[in-house]
Amino acid sequence: MFLDFIKEYPFILAFILGLVPALIWLWFWLKEDRHHEPSKMITLAFLGGMVAVMFSLPLQEKIYYYFNNINDHETLAFTLWAMIEELAKFGFVWFIALRNKALADEPVDDIIYLIVSALGFVTFENTLFLIDPIKNGEIINTIIHGNLRFIGASLLHTMSSATIGICMALSYYKNRKTRVFYTLFGILMAVVLHTTFNLFIIRQSSGNIFFVFGMVWVSIVILLLLFEKVKHIKDNSKYTEPRKII
Repeated sequence: MFLDFIKEYPFILAFILGLVPALIWLWFWLKEDRHHEPSKMITLAFLGGMVAVMFSLPLQEKIYYYFNNINDHETLAFTLWAMIEELAKFGFVWFIALRNKALADEPVDDIIYLIVSALGFVTFENTLFLIDPIKNGEIINTIIHGNLRFIGASLLHTMSSATIGICMALSYYKNRKTRVFYTLFGILMAVVLHTTFNLFIIRQSSGNIFFVFGMVWVSIVILLLLFEKVKHIKDNSKYTEPRKII
């Protein structure tokens, strides 16, 4: 009876399998924040990341059909896909929280909100990815894919969004022009990292996969070190321009 229910409503199990890993990562990153953000804003940022998936997919499909044979334009297509996802994640969380420095009132908040948005994005993306295997009764295959998505996609989206957050945090107390430059540079770096990961996976070989996952874990370690650095950034300038927007 349970299996019949799951096959009839695969979205429920897919969502649970997509949500649980994201909640684990969410707990990990939120405990790194000494001054916790309002639960309402964290929830909205998470939901904003989920909505970003629905915004991204139609645009990515248009790119797929535009190129017809994706293999002939692999690098360009994956770059555009990564750009859409990174801009969508950033755009929704910027509108929800980052544009208001009364909410993002310290450098580390930029990183936290962007990571939360990324986890919302990967939750819904993983849910859509797991629906078909569950619907077809491939529970073991679903668990295996779920673990791979947990390790790979969750870390990738966290890393790429956090890259933008780190750049924003490092320029938090600088003038507006500098903040804009740092933010655009962060988005560019996020797209490059995202594209590189996807290209290595699509051209998968056992060596490629181990190398890419190893590099992602190394990047997460670097992210943690930078996160600690950002925690100790102080406003030593006499800069007084209101920071309501980037």
